[in-house]
Amino acid sequence: MRRTTRPSIGGRPLLAALSGLLALTLGVPAAAADPDGDTPSKAEVHAAKDAAKDAERDVAAVQADLVVANQSLQSASVEAAKASEAYNAARWKLKQAQKAAKAADARAASATKSLETQEVSYNEMLAATYEMSPELTAMSKIVTEDGTNAMIDSANTVYNVNTSMDDITARYEAASTVAEISSDEADDAHDAAADLAADAEAARRTAEQQEQAALSQATQVAAQKDDLIAELANLQNISVNLAGKRQAALEQAAQERAAQAAQVEQNAADTAIPASDPADDATDSPEPSDDPAPGDDPTTTPTPDPEPTPDPAPTPDPTPPPSSSGAQKAISFARAQIGEPYRWAAAGPNAWDCSGLTMKAWQSGGKYLPHYSVGQYSSSTAIRSSQLKPGDLVFWGSSSSPSSIYHVALYVGNGQMIHAPRTGRDVTQESMYYWIPPNFFARP
Repeated sequence: MRRTTRPSIGGRPLLAALSGLLALTLGVPAAAADPDGDTPSKAEVHAAKDAAKDAERDVAAVQADLVVANQSLQSASVEAAKASEAYNAARWKLKQAQKAAKAADARAASATKSLETQEVSYNEMLAATYEMSPELTAMSKIVTEDGTNAMIDSANTVYNVNTSMDDITARYEAASTVAEISSDEADDAHDAAADLAADAEAARRTAEQQEQAALSQATQVAAQKDDLIAELANLQNISVNLAGKRQAALEQAAQERAAQAAQVEQNAADTAIPASDPADDATDSPEPSDDPAPGDDPTTTPTPDPEPTPDPAPTPDPTPPPSSSGAQKAISFARAQIGEPYRWAAAGPNAWDCSGLTMKAWQSGGKYLPHYSVGQYSSSTAIRSSQLKPGDLVFWGSSSSPSSIYHVALYVGNGQMIHAPRTGRDVTQESMYYWIPPNFFARP
């Protein structure tokens, strides 16, 4: 007699099918979910759910890696900018030292020429002294000539000759001293220039190394971001092109939010005016007393109060207004360079670093600025961000000290600037808060 196999709820074939379906649903292979054909355990179910959640977290993790990549590129750019401006500073100081050495040489040459002139007079005086002794001439006058007048005339001659000798000697000694000092100053100036030349060469090597490091970092970050964008596209099941556009939009939006927050914070800091202390106001003028002063006669007709002192005129703002024509020329020049490449230590005509661009821009506007961001700040009038006008300069420093400035841009209005950003980015116009909030502002 033939037996018929009946499906059963508790039978293995159905259990295996159900476990396989569950494994597919959770993304776990059937063999792993049910190796013996039994129902998955709670631990296995939780593990499958966690695996599904991990896929969602991977999107955030990839985006976090993109943020870290951008930050590493920013850090490398800042270090390269610092090194580049340190080199510009060394070149600027060397140029000033070379000018000082040249001026010292000119002073030493002039002092030497003056000494040579005095030496001629001094030698002639010595020769005349040996040829004719004033004392002997005076004595011969006394012996051979009769009368007091002749003796007095001879004495006057001796006095005049001696006075002339003293003057010539004093001038010679003074010229000799000046020549010696001038020569020493020239030597010191050349020594200082030589030291600064060595400093400039060391700064140049450091700038080259930092620039190469930043370039290498930019290349690595670009490749890393490409891989992360591809990973992001796979996780979101979209094309790489679309994932890149979405990520760029997210980064742009984040930059704009950070820029707005930084601008609000900067404006609040600029407009914060410390309130005056009432105690200070109370000490300015004592309260008037109704009681008569000792010795005053209360019956005396009171003297009318003097006319009140008029309020002093308000102190004018020491900040000079920007030169509209000069500023517009500077902006026009900078705008004409948009799209040209960044190159450290460059000041045109076809490549620029940050201070080279602002130097040449304001040179076209009639104002000399050194090729050195700290020097440009020192050569200008410091202002607050709320006072910015087109043509002003915007600076970035690593501390609250102006000596830490390492980047400069030209403000063009409406929160926008033109600058030479870094290696890999051309001269561009963008928000002055796109990167790191600036912390110094000045008007040439």
